[in-house]
Amino acid sequence: MTTEVVKTHIVVAQNASGRNMNVPIYRMQGSRPGPTVYIQSSIHGAEVQGNVVIYQLIQRLKKMDVCGEIILVPNCNPIGTNIKAGEYTLGRFDPVNGTNWNRGYFFDEEAVKRFARTVTPEESIDGVKKRFRSHLLNAINKKLAEPWGLGLAQQLNLKLQQMAVNADFVLDLHNGPVSTRHVYIPEYAKESAALFNIPHCIFIPNVFAGALDEATFCPWWTLQQQVKKNLGRQVSFGVEAFTLEMGSQEVINFKEGNIDATSIVSYLNAKGALHSCDVTPDNMLRIGVYLRDYKTLFTDWGGMVEYLAKPGSPIKQGDAMAQILNIDDLDNENGSRTLEAPCDLIPILHFPSASVLSGTQLYKVFTNYETLTE
Repeated sequence: MTTEVVKTHIVVAQNASGRNMNVPIYRMQGSRPGPTVYIQSSIHGAEVQGNVVIYQLIQRLKKMDVCGEIILVPNCNPIGTNIKAGEYTLGRFDPVNGTNWNRGYFFDEEAVKRFARTVTPEESIDGVKKRFRSHLLNAINKKLAEPWGLGLAQQLNLKLQQMAVNADFVLDLHNGPVSTRHVYIPEYAKESAALFNIPHCIFIPNVFAGALDEATFCPWWTLQQQVKKNLGRQVSFGVEAFTLEMGSQEVINFKEGNIDATSIVSYLNAKGALHSCDVTPDNMLRIGVYLRDYKTLFTDWGGMVEYLAKPGSPIKQGDAMAQILNIDDLDNENGSRTLEAPCDLIPILHFPSASVLSGTQLYKVFTNYETLTE
């Protein structure tokens, strides 16, 4: 059985000439009941690999029997994609207001707590979910209609969040600077780490810091906890959201995109979004770490750097991570120095440039990590 792909467009912004900037929306509606899935890519302009992953997903999913609905939004931030400086894409921040494109989503914890007080012991889970989704959408719409207006990044974020609000599963596809694959997973959904073919897993607290995954799962987690507190009733709404980091920014690779599409299909199949699908997660080494142990190594110097520690490859305390060139000391023993690992760690990503200012986030690394599967 095949699934039809329906394409529409949404206006996400206007440029300085007053012309609309659109993004495509690909919807796949199954003939069988099932969950709603929302997947987007490229909220940061230089993080383009997710668009190839969505392409590979569409090519595969349209030949499959989808249950429920899958919504795919590639290149969801065309403004960021087009912010260029020479050969580089500077699409991480709203150029007008300086805001991170991935920090303007909406969550009102107190409003969720007020809603929780309206839930009765007799109300069904489906009934609560339907009412709560309506509540969330109304809150987002109200925020978008703010009479004083909103910054460009927040406008974009809220328009995307409108499409994601009804989803049971939300995947936000990203890339690091120079990076290995890793995934951010809310602590309550830790078991889902084994459903993706991603070797490095970061478990984040069930709290809001502005990103889409948090804006998705925090309302449902908060509601679940408040219903338990108010009524003594254990409920699970089954909503999950993840940020998937699929390698390095500024490059695309169709072969790697197909690998990541397989990983996502294995997750969707496990969550009931596909019928008669035989794709299952790989048996592989998966390493996990809590966010508090996902450390940033800053520099206290400036210079030019050769990165010796490869993302994804464990190194021991004292091993060389980088060699630094100091231009002012090329004629003496201080012209080159080595940066050593402060503890046993796994480098996950590093700064993309060889030219480094003091205070730069040089590496992000796993420390105190654990083996999840092998």
